[in-house]
Order: sequence, then C-alpha cells, then structure tokens
Amino acid sequence: MKENWLGFKFALSYFSIIPVKFQKDTDLSKESILANFLFYLPLVGLILGAMSIGVYLLLRDIPFVSLVIASLSYPMLYGFVHTEAIIDVVDAIYAKHSFKDAYTVIKEPTIGALGALWGVSLLLIKTSLFGYLLYIDEYMIILSVLLASRLSLQVLFVSKEFKSSFLNTLKDSFSTSYLIKSFIVFGFVGTFLAGWWFIAILISSLIISYVVATITAKKLGFYNGDVVGFSLEICEIVVMLGYIVSVI
Repeated sequence: MKENWLGFKFALSYFSIIPVKFQKDTDLSKESILANFLFYLPLVGLILGAMSIGVYLLLRDIPFVSLVIASLSYPMLYGFVHTEAIIDVVDAIYAKHSFKDAYTVIKEPTIGALGALWGVSLLLIKTSLFGYLLYIDEYMIILSVLLASRLSLQVLFVSKEFKSSFLNTLKDSFSTSYLIKSFIVFGFVGTFLAGWWFIAILISSLIISYVVATITAKKLGFYNGDVVGFSLEICEIVVMLGYIVSVI
C-alpha cells in the first residue's frame, strides 16, 4: 500500500506542478514504485482536468475570461512539459533536415524559432478546443480525453524501446499485468464518466498516439520522453477536435 501511495505521489510530482513532499530517505527507484508511477499516470490527468474544470466553474460568471483562464490552467498545471516536448521535437526534426544530430539538438536547453512557433500554435489550438468543450459543458468528455491519452502512453511504454535509461527502467518495471490492471480500473472510470463515448475516445487515442509516436520516432531515429509528450499533445488535440466536429 505504501509503494502504491509513493508511486502516485511520484507521478503527481513529476507530471504536474502540484507540490508534493517526500522524506529524504525515500527510495523512488524501487521497481514497484516505478510501476505504480506509470500506473497512476491516467489518474494524474484526471486530477488536472478536474482542477481546470473547477477553475471554470468558479469563474463561470465572467464570460470569456473564465474560458481562457480555465483552458490555460490545464497546461499550466502540468508545467507545460508536454508543450516543451512539441518544441524540442520540432526543433530536432528541422535540425535533422540540415544534417545535424537530432538527439543532440533535442537535449539542448535552448529552443529554435520554428519550435517556438509550433509550440505556441498548437497550444492555442489545444486551449481553444478545451475552452469550447467547457463552453458546451462537456466536462466528462474532457476528463475522458485526458484519461484515454495517458492510457495510450502506457501502451507506448510497454511496446517501445527508448534512448533513455530512465524510460527503459520504467518500461521494465511496468509489466503487462500492470497495463491490464490500469485499463480495467481507468477504463471503468472512463466508461462511468462518458459511457460509450469513452470507448470511442480510447480507441481513437490508442491509434493516434501510436501512429504519431511511430512516425515521429522514424523521423528522429529514436524514441524518448519528448516523443511520448509530443504524441500526447497531438492525440488530445485530434481527439477533442474529432469529438467537437462529430457533435456540431
């Protein structure tokens, strides 16, 4: 039970800006803790989504402003870490076109103009879609998308080899049994939230994230955390857009 709790706290601290404290002697490198770290990834998405929806409901009496603040609060709550992944991936792809080493570029602390432009553009698209879903009161769909996108990332962790010792350690700790348990638990939660729409969203997310990650890794020549974050961003954008188009 303790390792479940530590895994959840580790995931929350790693994938959000929510302050989490650990005791100095806590060993977060244990296999069971790392497995639970990945297992609770969908729950982190659910929490961040619920907090963003809560911001909107608190400010709902202020037209437009509430939508802007609430839709931006979601990427703010995860520290723009996945937006950063977009910038890094785009910079690395364009650098490879110039015959530079993509992995060296993707690890550089600086960013290029094209990466920044793509990152900001996709952030605007994503917050617009998120805001529209808030506007039409589709809170459960938002939560379903955030759950499904992170379940899709778990599949990537199980199925891919990474150019990162930490990510490969995570992969080795997250057995198929953990993946099955995660899909059962969070699949039930998602179905409870959005019914059959969640099933459609989950299937779409699995396909989109896998295809995006595969194509991106082929262009770069490797899988790493930025490729995973990039696929999550594109997945959420495409699925939210697809849902909105289907219900208009």
